[in-house]
Amino acid sequence: MRGLLICVGDFFVIQIAVSGRGHDPEIERMPNASLPALNLQRLKAYLATVATVVLACAIYRYSPYNGSELGALYGPPRWTFTGADFLLASAVVYSLLLAPYFLLAADPCASKSLRFFQLAWRLARSPRQTLASPLARDNRVAVLATLLKMFFAPLMAMQLMSFCVGALASGAALLHFGVRASDLRSAFDDHIFWMVLRAILFFDVLVFTLGYLVESPRLGNQIRSVDPTLRGWAVALLCYPPFNQVTGAVLGSSTNEFPQFSNTSVHITMNVMVLCLMAIFAWAALSLGWKASNLTHRGIVSSGAYAVVRHPAYTCKNLAWWIGAAPLVSTAFAQSFVGGLQAVLLVAGVTTLYLLRALTEEDHLRSVDGDYAAYAARVRYRFIPGLI
Repeated sequence: MRGLLICVGDFFVIQIAVSGRGHDPEIERMPNASLPALNLQRLKAYLATVATVVLACAIYRYSPYNGSELGALYGPPRWTFTGADFLLASAVVYSLLLAPYFLLAADPCASKSLRFFQLAWRLARSPRQTLASPLARDNRVAVLATLLKMFFAPLMAMQLMSFCVGALASGAALLHFGVRASDLRSAFDDHIFWMVLRAILFFDVLVFTLGYLVESPRLGNQIRSVDPTLRGWAVALLCYPPFNQVTGAVLGSSTNEFPQFSNTSVHITMNVMVLCLMAIFAWAALSLGWKASNLTHRGIVSSGAYAVVRHPAYTCKNLAWWIGAAPLVSTAFAQSFVGGLQAVLLVAGVTTLYLLRALTEEDHLRSVDGDYAAYAARVRYRFIPGLI
């Protein structure tokens, strides 16, 4: 299923080039619908969204790449649960919370999940006719947005839980361990660094999880467009499991999120810098707010971190990784110049991947409307103010 995800995105690039903003007679709005018909449509939209949740969790649950995460135990000793338990509980709670929204407030004709399943049913019923017909733009967005949420929503939810439990566990261990001057480095290495990092990443992932799970006109975060290109999907997915295994196989262990330095003062200073950069990284997510999600255009954000540069998150993550790579690069150069140069090139490879993400995102946003071009004219620099 995940392998088809990119191919489907690329397929719809061809379709949209033919169809533009074509009208789909089988999926249309009902301005004068009777109350029973409207309620039936609301129920269909709700059930389609629940089916999307079930399908997404099933794919994640039975993927061979997530077994260790789903089988692991989380929580305090007296109340533990597995990753699979959390995934199931999250799906149930989310589905229950959706019920009042869809049955009372939502516009059922705006449901992307409903459009997705209507198109899937049409494809199953008449594959030749469906594939031969040009796809309306709204339907293309609905299909890609649904596939995007199916991939990222369970992944983000699981990471959110992991970071939350990890931060609490590190905090509890720190309270038990205590901090004495003679044990400062041990406390920092074993508890303080991981508690702060996991807390930072928790808030970052929380924003993106809510962004994937919640879409509402009142919040101003409706998905206007999803990147339809194979290139855009590829560079984004290579940063997330299981596709980042390919990235790791090519680039190797070129960096370390917790670099080790022999001098204690240098060690703590450099890792505090990593934490500061990751805090700015999380600030960028908070600046996006309800509009946070990959590969989508949900409106341009020009406040917070995005008032300084256009890609603050990528800048901070790469700088943190360069700090993380410093001991590895130093060791490689100590062994041989060629080995050191190779290490630098591997770290540069990670940086290049995020550079490509920035460029593909900009290409997509510019293709939708003029909003991003106006924003880029105001915020001139992509990564570092005054430089690039």
